Amino acid sequence: MIIDPHSYSESFHLENEVKASARSRGVEMGVQDVTPGAGAYLKHLAHILSAQSVVEIGTGSGVGALWVLEGMIHSGTLTSIDSEMEHSNTAKQALLEAQIAPARFRLITNPVMDVVTKLTDRAYDLVVFRDNPEDLSFAITQAHRILRSGGVFVIDNFFGGGKVSDPAQRDPKTVALREAGKSIKNAGENWVSSLIPVGDGLLLATKL
Repeated sequence: MIIDPHSYSESFHLENEVKASARSRGVEMGVQDVTPGAGAYLKHLAHILSAQSVVEIGTGSGVGALWVLEGMIHSGTLTSIDSEMEHSNTAKQALLEAQIAPARFRLITNPVMDVVTKLTDRAYDLVVFRDNPEDLSFAITQAHRILRSGGVFVIDNFFGGGKVSDPAQRDPKTVALREAGKSIKNAGENWVSSLIPVGDGLLLATKL
Protein backbone atom coordinates (compact mmCIF):
# COMPACT_ATOMS: atom_id res chain seq x y z
CA MET A 1 0.00 0.00 0.00
CA ILE A 2 1.35 3.44 -0.97
CA ILE A 3 0.95 6.14 1.69
CA ASP A 4 0.53 9.66 0.35
CA PRO A 5 3.34 12.11 1.30
CA HIS A 6 1.09 14.26 3.50
CA SER A 7 -0.01 11.30 5.63
CA TYR A 8 3.59 10.12 5.82
CA SER A 9 4.81 13.51 7.03
CA GLU A 10 2.05 13.65 9.64
CA SER A 11 3.03 10.25 11.04
CA PHE A 12 6.79 10.75 10.77
CA HIS A 13 7.02 11.99 14.38
CA LEU A 14 4.74 10.11 16.74
CA GLU A 15 3.19 11.87 19.71
CA ASN A 16 3.90 10.65 23.22
CA GLU A 17 1.22 9.71 25.70
CA VAL A 18 0.97 13.19 27.20
CA LYS A 19 0.38 14.84 23.82
CA ALA A 20 -2.07 12.11 22.81
CA SER A 21 -4.06 12.58 26.01
CA ALA A 22 -4.11 16.36 25.58
CA ARG A 23 -5.23 15.96 21.96
CA SER A 24 -8.06 13.67 23.08
CA ARG A 25 -9.24 16.28 25.58
CA GLY A 26 -9.04 18.89 22.82
CA VAL A 27 -11.31 16.81 20.59
CA GLU A 28 -13.85 16.66 23.43
CA MET A 29 -13.72 20.47 23.73
CA GLY A 30 -14.00 20.97 19.99
CA VAL A 31 -10.68 22.81 19.57
CA GLN A 32 -8.46 22.54 16.51
CA ASP A 33 -5.03 21.68 17.87
CA VAL A 34 -1.80 21.64 15.89
CA THR A 35 -1.35 18.40 13.93
CA PRO A 36 1.63 16.12 14.73
CA GLY A 37 3.40 17.13 11.51
CA ALA A 38 2.88 20.84 12.10
CA GLY A 39 3.83 20.46 15.77
CA ALA A 40 7.11 18.79 14.83
CA TYR A 41 7.79 21.62 12.38
CA LEU A 42 7.15 24.26 15.05
CA LYS A 43 9.44 22.41 17.45
CA HIS A 44 12.16 22.45 14.80
CA LEU A 45 11.56 26.13 14.10
CA ALA A 46 11.81 27.02 17.79
CA HIS A 47 15.09 25.09 17.91
CA ILE A 48 16.51 26.86 14.85
CA LEU A 49 15.59 30.24 16.38
CA SER A 50 17.07 29.26 19.77
CA ALA A 51 13.73 30.62 20.94
CA GLN A 52 13.70 32.02 24.46
CA SER A 53 10.43 33.97 24.37
CA VAL A 54 7.43 32.66 22.43
CA VAL A 55 3.81 33.78 22.22
CA GLU A 56 1.02 31.37 21.32
CA ILE A 57 -2.30 33.00 20.40
CA GLY A 58 -4.89 30.29 20.94
CA THR A 59 -3.96 27.72 23.58
CA GLY A 60 -6.33 24.92 22.67
CA SER A 61 -5.65 21.81 24.73
CA GLY A 62 -1.93 22.54 25.12
CA VAL A 63 -0.68 20.23 22.35
CA GLY A 64 0.94 23.13 20.49
CA ALA A 65 2.59 24.41 23.66
CA LEU A 66 4.09 20.98 24.34
CA TRP A 67 5.62 20.80 20.87
CA VAL A 68 7.03 24.33 20.92
CA LEU A 69 8.48 24.05 24.43
CA GLU A 70 10.43 20.98 23.35
CA GLY A 71 12.22 23.09 20.75
CA MET A 72 12.88 26.16 22.90
CA ILE A 73 16.02 26.68 24.96
CA HIS A 74 15.68 25.25 28.46
CA SER A 75 15.51 28.67 30.09
CA GLY A 76 12.83 29.85 27.64
CA THR A 77 9.30 30.94 28.51
CA LEU A 78 6.13 30.35 26.49
CA THR A 79 3.23 32.79 26.89
CA SER A 80 -0.01 31.18 25.72
CA ILE A 81 -3.17 33.27 25.46
CA ASP A 82 -6.75 32.08 25.15
CA SER A 83 -10.15 33.60 25.80
CA GLU A 84 -11.56 30.35 27.25
CA MET A 85 -10.71 29.31 30.80
CA GLU A 86 -11.49 25.67 29.96
CA HIS A 87 -8.71 25.73 27.35
CA SER A 88 -6.19 27.24 29.74
CA ASN A 89 -7.04 24.74 32.47
CA THR A 90 -6.77 21.81 30.07
CA ALA A 91 -3.43 23.06 28.76
CA LYS A 92 -2.12 23.47 32.31
CA GLN A 93 -3.02 19.83 33.01
CA ALA A 94 -1.05 18.73 29.93
CA LEU A 95 1.98 20.85 30.81
CA LEU A 96 2.05 19.52 34.37
CA GLU A 97 1.68 15.93 33.09
CA ALA A 98 4.71 16.60 30.88
CA GLN A 99 6.58 17.82 33.99
CA ILE A 100 7.21 21.24 32.43
CA ALA A 101 8.45 23.59 35.14
CA PRO A 102 5.81 26.25 35.93
CA ALA A 103 8.41 28.97 35.40
CA ARG A 104 8.61 27.98 31.72
CA PHE A 105 5.04 28.92 30.79
CA ARG A 106 2.42 31.59 31.33
CA LEU A 107 -1.21 30.76 30.58
CA ILE A 108 -3.30 33.92 30.23
CA THR A 109 -7.08 33.80 29.97
CA ASN A 110 -8.47 37.03 28.56
CA PRO A 111 -9.60 38.39 25.19
CA VAL A 112 -6.52 37.49 23.17
CA MET A 113 -6.05 40.71 21.22
CA ASP A 114 -6.35 42.79 24.39
CA VAL A 115 -3.49 40.80 25.91
CA VAL A 116 -1.30 41.00 22.80
CA THR A 117 -1.45 44.80 22.80
CA LYS A 118 0.18 44.79 26.24
CA LEU A 119 3.18 42.65 25.23
CA THR A 120 6.60 44.28 24.97
CA ASP A 121 7.99 45.59 21.69
CA ARG A 122 10.69 43.50 19.95
CA ALA A 123 10.79 41.00 22.85
CA TYR A 124 9.78 37.70 21.21
CA ASP A 125 11.42 35.17 18.92
CA LEU A 126 8.31 33.38 17.69
CA VAL A 127 4.58 34.13 17.58
CA VAL A 128 2.16 31.33 16.68
CA PHE A 129 -1.40 32.29 15.77
CA ARG A 130 -4.09 29.64 16.20
CA ASP A 131 -7.25 31.60 16.95
CA ASN A 132 -10.10 33.45 15.24
CA PRO A 133 -8.93 34.30 11.69
CA GLU A 134 -11.03 37.45 11.74
CA ASP A 135 -8.50 38.92 14.19
CA LEU A 136 -5.59 38.32 11.81
CA SER A 137 -5.30 41.80 10.35
CA PHE A 138 -4.74 43.22 13.83
CA ALA A 139 -2.63 40.23 14.89
CA ILE A 140 -0.19 40.70 11.99
CA THR A 141 0.45 44.30 13.01
CA GLN A 142 0.93 43.35 16.65
CA ALA A 143 3.17 40.40 15.80
CA HIS A 144 5.46 42.66 13.80
CA ARG A 145 5.64 45.01 16.76
CA ILE A 146 6.50 42.40 19.40
CA LEU A 147 8.88 40.24 17.34
CA ARG A 148 12.60 40.90 17.27
CA SER A 149 14.27 41.33 13.91
CA GLY A 150 14.54 37.82 12.46
CA GLY A 151 11.67 36.57 14.60
CA VAL A 152 8.94 34.51 12.96
CA PHE A 153 5.16 34.84 12.86
CA VAL A 154 3.26 31.62 12.09
CA ILE A 155 -0.37 31.28 11.10
CA ASP A 156 -1.41 27.70 11.85
CA ASN A 157 -4.33 26.10 9.99
CA PHE A 158 -3.84 28.61 7.18
CA PHE A 159 -5.58 26.43 4.59
CA GLY A 160 -8.84 26.77 6.55
CA GLY A 161 -9.83 23.17 5.97
CA GLY A 162 -9.04 23.50 2.28
CA LYS A 163 -11.26 26.54 1.72
CA VAL A 164 -8.60 29.25 1.30
CA SER A 165 -7.41 27.96 -2.07
CA ASP A 166 -10.98 27.89 -3.42
CA PRO A 167 -12.02 31.40 -4.53
CA ALA A 168 -15.66 30.36 -4.40
CA GLN A 169 -15.44 30.09 -0.60
CA ARG A 170 -16.39 33.51 0.79
CA ASP A 171 -17.28 32.97 4.44
CA PRO A 172 -15.73 35.56 6.81
CA LYS A 173 -13.08 33.29 8.32
CA THR A 174 -11.88 32.02 4.95
CA VAL A 175 -11.77 35.54 3.51
CA ALA A 176 -9.82 36.73 6.56
CA LEU A 177 -7.23 33.97 6.09
CA ARG A 178 -6.94 34.70 2.38
CA GLU A 179 -6.53 38.44 2.98
CA ALA A 180 -3.94 37.81 5.70
CA GLY A 181 -1.90 35.75 3.26
CA LYS A 182 -2.04 38.50 0.64
CA SER A 183 -1.11 41.13 3.22
CA ILE A 184 1.98 39.26 4.36
CA LYS A 185 3.04 38.16 0.89
CA ASN A 186 2.83 41.71 -0.47
CA ALA A 187 4.53 43.39 2.51
CA GLY A 188 8.07 42.78 1.28
CA GLU A 189 9.39 45.66 3.33
CA ASN A 190 8.21 43.98 6.55
CA TRP A 191 8.22 40.20 6.03
CA VAL A 192 9.87 37.36 4.16
CA SER A 193 7.24 34.64 3.87
CA SER A 194 6.66 31.07 2.79
CA LEU A 195 3.74 28.65 2.89
CA ILE A 196 4.35 25.12 4.16
CA PRO A 197 1.84 22.36 3.25
CA VAL A 198 2.03 20.52 6.56
CA GLY A 199 -0.96 19.98 8.82
CA ASP A 200 -3.68 22.35 7.62
CA GLY A 201 -1.03 24.73 6.32
CA LEU A 202 1.56 26.88 8.06
CA LEU A 203 2.13 30.40 6.76
CA LEU A 204 5.54 31.58 7.97
CA ALA A 205 6.64 35.22 7.99
CA THR A 206 10.07 36.33 9.18
CA LYS A 207 10.32 39.92 10.37
CA LEU A 208 12.83 42.02 8.47
